[in-house]
Amino acid sequence: MKDTEEHVHSESAYDMLEEFLIGRLGAGENVVSEDWVASDDFTPEDTDEAADYENNQFLDLRKPLMRQMWDCNFSKAYYLQQVHQPRHLPESARLFALPLLEMLTRTKWWVVPAIWLPIAAYIGLRSLFQFGGVPLAPFKVNPYLPLSLILSLPANSYLKTALCFVFGNFIWTLLEYGFHRFLFHVDFYLPDHPKFLMVHFLLHGIHHYMPMDKLRLVMPPVLFFALCFPMTQLAHALFPPAMANGTISGSFAFYVIYDTMHYAMHHTKLPAYLREQKKYHLAHHYKNFELGFGVTSMIVSRVIVLPLTYRSR
Repeated sequence: MKDTEEHVHSESAYDMLEEFLIGRLGAGENVVSEDWVASDDFTPEDTDEAADYENNQFLDLRKPLMRQMWDCNFSKAYYLQQVHQPRHLPESARLFALPLLEMLTRTKWWVVPAIWLPIAAYIGLRSLFQFGGVPLAPFKVNPYLPLSLILSLPANSYLKTALCFVFGNFIWTLLEYGFHRFLFHVDFYLPDHPKFLMVHFLLHGIHHYMPMDKLRLVMPPVLFFALCFPMTQLAHALFPPAMANGTISGSFAFYVIYDTMHYAMHHTKLPAYLREQKKYHLAHHYKNFELGFGVTSMIVSRVIVLPLTYRSR
C-alpha cells in the first residue's frame, strides 16, 4: 500500500483498516541483545511511558494493565515479543484498578521470610516430634506442640528430620527449575488466545515486562500458597506424616532463600562469589529469556540443558 508507483493511499484509507485489525504480528523471537553484559552497578534507564505506547501499541503503562490484557487483540507472537522487551519505571505499574486486588500483587521482599520461615519452623517441629514418637493431634484439631519435651526426644528423631529437611531442599531446587521453565515459560504451548495471554502475563509475564519492579520480584503469599498447596498434599499422599512434614519444611526454607536471593540479584550488589550467579540470572532477562532457568542454581540449569551452549559472561 505504501508503494507510490502502484497507487497513493490517503490517511483516511489507513484509518479505515483499523476496523479490520485482527491482531499484531511479532517481529521474531530474538528481541534481547546478544551483546548485553551485566555490570555490578546495572541500573537501567526509565521508560518513557507515552513514547513506548505510541511506538509499540502494546500496553499503556499509565493505565491498569490487566484490563488492557483482558481486552487485548494482539497475537501470541506479538505478545511474547513485547513482554520480553523489558520496561523500567521509577514506581510499580498498576495492574488492577481495584485497590484490594492491586494490593495482593505487591510484595516487599521481607514479607517472604516473615511469613514462610515461621511456618517452615513449625512444620519442621511437627516432623521432629512425630519422628520422636510424640502423639500429635491433627493441625486443624489442635496445632499445639509440646515444646517442653523437645530435649527428651531421641537423637535419631533429629537425624531423620534433618535428612528429610535436606531432601526437601533438593525437591525445592527441582520444583524451582520445573515451575520456571515448564509453567512460567510455557511460551511454545501457550494457546494463542487473549485470556491465556492474560493468565501468562499475571503469572510471570509481568516480571519479564518489568524485571526491576521492586514490589513484584518476590512471589505474593497468595500465589505461593496456590502453587504449593497441591505439592504439600502430594507429599502427604506419598510419605508418612513425619517424613512429609520434614520434606515440606526443607522445601519452604529453600523457597525463602530462592525468593530473597532473586530480589538480591536484581537490586543488591552481591559479594564476589555470587556475582556470576547474578550475571547469569540477569542474562535471562536481558540476553536470552529462553535460557538460564535456574534462578538459584546454575548447575541444575546447565545439567538439564546439556544441548545448549549458553554461558553467562
